[in-house]
Amino acid sequence: MVCEEIEAKMTLYLYGELPDSECAAVEEHFAACADCARHAATARRLQQLLNQQPVAEPAPELLVHCRQALEVALDYEQLGWHSLLRDWTPALSLSHPSGIVAVVGLVIFGFGLGWTLRPQTGRVHTAAPAQASSQATLADLSGARISAIRQVAPDPETGGVKITLDAEHRVTMEGSLDDPRIRDVMLYALRSYSNPGIRLDTLEALRSKVDTPAVQPAFLYVLQHDPNLGLRMEALNAVRKTDWNPEVRGALLNVVEHDKNPGLRGAVVDELSRRALQQHDLQVIQELQRLAETDSDRYVRQKSLSALVALGAAGP
Repeated sequence: MVCEEIEAKMTLYLYGELPDSECAAVEEHFAACADCARHAATARRLQQLLNQQPVAEPAPELLVHCRQALEVALDYEQLGWHSLLRDWTPALSLSHPSGIVAVVGLVIFGFGLGWTLRPQTGRVHTAAPAQASSQATLADLSGARISAIRQVAPDPETGGVKITLDAEHRVTMEGSLDDPRIRDVMLYALRSYSNPGIRLDTLEALRSKVDTPAVQPAFLYVLQHDPNLGLRMEALNAVRKTDWNPEVRGALLNVVEHDKNPGLRGAVVDELSRRALQQHDLQVIQELQRLAETDSDRYVRQKSLSALVALGAAGP
């Protein structure tokens, strides 16, 4: 090897990333070239100094947001391009390559239109053949099987909501969140529908009702069981505004005990600390003490200890 090659491979050599054969060639060059050997020694000393510096860990909130963005990206990947092309190609002629270009252009444009044009997967029942969209009353849904939920659109001016779904035919339901038939469809979507975008839209639409007996259990279910971290975080943000009761306490304690994400668990520790301060809840304080002493995650232990110090409940 010549000196220029050695310089290009120096970093890989220092960090042990070179194959054994190349590593041997580099060391053989050092034995014959004093300048390169001196450069390598200087670089190694710098590496050792850098290794002595404390490694800055990313904030848990950043990890939560990054993991949420990754989960959303994976959700889109799971939805797949094929389903989009399958839904839209009947309306286009693909006998010419320009037709394919047009489909891809529509796909890209569609993502910019928001949740309205999102494809749906994981339908509960086999979908009926596509039919023209029609307006239907709530009575038209009686006994029908929901095959797909297309859109949940709350109206901030009226406080109502508009739901577009497929049953035996396309149905659009409009009404108040207090209407039990509207509410039942939305609670089904929040708990059970496979599309995370629809679940998020439904959560946002129901957020103002989170403290009602009919809706709160669904939010607590999402907080504890939804596979999407972003939705669990949004459910926690909504639950923060609810009244304190045994069900809320139990859900928060279950999350901090069993959830796999340390960022979410840390956020729940913050909420438990706030509630303990407001409610003087001895059970919560005891749980924080246990977490501070025995939890396997260092971040959760630190958060719990900080909470106890703030509550004045930490030991000496």
